[in-house]
This record gives sequence, C-alpha cells and structure tokens, in this order.
Amino acid sequence: MAMHPSAIIEDGAEVHASVEIGPWTLVEAGAVIDAECRLESCVRIYGGTRLGPRNRVCHGATLGSEPQDLSFTPEHGLPLTIGSDNCFREYVNISRGVKSEAGTCIGSRNYFMAFSHAGHDCKVGDDNILANTATLAGHVELAHHCFVSGQVAVHQFARIGAYTMIGGLTGVSKDIPPFMIANGQRAVLVGLNLVGLKRNGFTTAQRARIKAVYRLIFRSGQRLEEGLHEAKQRYPSPETDQIVAFIEASERGVAGFG
Repeated sequence: MAMHPSAIIEDGAEVHASVEIGPWTLVEAGAVIDAECRLESCVRIYGGTRLGPRNRVCHGATLGSEPQDLSFTPEHGLPLTIGSDNCFREYVNISRGVKSEAGTCIGSRNYFMAFSHAGHDCKVGDDNILANTATLAGHVELAHHCFVSGQVAVHQFARIGAYTMIGGLTGVSKDIPPFMIANGQRAVLVGLNLVGLKRNGFTTAQRARIKAVYRLIFRSGQRLEEGLHEAKQRYPSPETDQIVAFIEASERGVAGFG
C-alpha cells in the first residue's frame, strides 16, 4: 500500500493493499476501500462507506458524511455504497443514508466535479456528470448518462430520467423525463437532448420517434392519460416504454414545456 506517513487508517477499516492514500487523509473504522482506489490529500472516508475498485477521490472530498437532516441520529445511520471507476473532484460531499434501507447508492463511471453534492438516500446510476456545485437534495434519483450543469439544485425526492441534460442555474422541483433538456429558474422542458442522444448511439429514427412521443404527450391537447395510452399504441418501442413508465411513476409531477 502506498500510504503517506500523515494519513490515518483507523482500526476496523478494510483497505485493499493496492490503494494509494495521500497526506492528511482519514479512513474511519467500518469503511471498505476496494482495489486500486486513489485517495488524494485531505480526504475523509467515513465509517459505513464502501468504495468499489478504481475510484479516484480528490483533495478535500468527504464521502459518507453525516446527513444534513435534522432528524438524523448516529444510531440510525445507513451506508453509502459506491461502484467502480468514479471520480470525485475537489471538495465533493456525498452523505450517507438515513431513511431508505439501502442508504445512499452511487453507481459506476460517474464524474462529480468540484464542490458538487449528493444528499442522503440518493440513488445515482452510471455514467453521469455533475458539474461544479451541482446539488442533489435527499432522496433524488438520477438515472444514467445525465449531465447536470453547474449550480443546479434538485429538490428532494425529484427524479431525473436517463440521457437528460439540466441547464446551469436551474432549480429542478418536478421530475424530468428521459432524453430531454430542462432549463430555467424552475425547470421546464425545452427540447430533446439531441447531442447527448447522438453521442450515445441513438439513431435518427429513434430520435425522431422520441420527439414524436413527446409531441403527442405534451402538445396534442389530450389529457395526459390519453396521450400516454396513444403513444404506446402509435410508437411501440423501448424508448416509448421508458418515457411512459417514467411519467406514470411520477409522484411529484413531471415538468412540462415552457
């Protein structure tokens, strides 16, 4: 193990022999750090945190810290579980869980830029990017292949579907369905995330079908239930199923077009 003399690993922490640990870093008892992780300077990994292999944690980041929830007490703390190949840049903060059984869950290959935050009991999928100071409140669900721009604030319990982009300085108070761009002081849909869809291999036909589905659901003048039903009949596809299932499962309501 390549460990700086000033670093501290408490008794009861499990750290793989291949992990690199920089100066003034603290790994608390109860933390588990898998192979080939790199913990840089002044990092703190709290007890109850599990990092999968090949994660990079940069200067000043804190993983598994006490939830910012006034009802929290240490005996009710739940874990933070992190997959593989994530990058947590300077001063990122991820809270441990407090209310959901699985605690806070971060998937794999995510990139958290400096000062970004995921609150307690969040569920973050794979291949997402959170830009500087982007903030997910507690219980937020972020699917996969999403781009959350700088200084975005996502309300607790909101859901963000796959392949979405949230514009900078946006406040997200309702669910954002898959494949879309959302923007504004209170987020509204402004169109398809065409760049993101192209980069992730969606064909011209798929993109056209997604656009037609959203036009039918939101622009046809029908009641939402009618639009969802007709979309499934007229445009059968995995993308349509994903859109309809996301909207039908919404409890906060889904953002519409501005």
